[in-house]
Amino acid sequence: MAQDPAPEVYLLYIWLRRINPLIWRRVLVRADHTLAGLHYIIQIAFSWTDFHLHRFRFRKKDFAISRVEGFVDAHDARAVTLGALRFRLNERFVYEYDFGDQWEHEVRVEKFLPLEARRTYPVCIGGQRAGPPEDCGGPQAYDAIRREAPWRVGEILEQLREALDAKDEEAVWDLVEELRSWREWFSLDTFDRRTVNRRLRQYGAGSDEWRWE
Repeated sequence: MAQDPAPEVYLLYIWLRRINPLIWRRVLVRADHTLAGLHYIIQIAFSWTDFHLHRFRFRKKDFAISRVEGFVDAHDARAVTLGALRFRLNERFVYEYDFGDQWEHEVRVEKFLPLEARRTYPVCIGGQRAGPPEDCGGPQAYDAIRREAPWRVGEILEQLREALDAKDEEAVWDLVEELRSWREWFSLDTFDRRTVNRRLRQYGAGSDEWRWE
């Protein structure tokens, strides 16, 4: 009996652990992508900045891209393709980013699919909610700040009204800048798939422009 052909594309469902409501993405990735490539795909999908160290944990082995500014004891993620890992359907593994904040992404292999000639890869086909702001402190701190944001912004707006009434220009500008620092906390429920896919196309085409979003 002939064996089924090796999968050419994986449908991966990726979500952040210890976050509620769930932040998730579904991406289609070619089997000839390396784990290093998947690292960049996840960075783009969750709007991370690739500033911190990372690692994959797969079948009790760690994989990462070595960085000059930090050491990770792991196999070279650039040396292994996804196809070489021989995923099982519904198999899961972990991608950890920022060992201080400890963002753990769980990755599940949902489907094996054939390559579609008219589709560009990688591509994000679904998702919900924006990725957490970088360096916000991890899941527990993220949840606390998310809950605090409406109260804190209301307080700043009240102070801004008082500063405007007092015509205190310096205080007004300081408060406006503080308001701007809270801006991303008010778009957490929005997932911009169009922007993610534009950046994934840039990455797939070999352009570094995806890094400067």
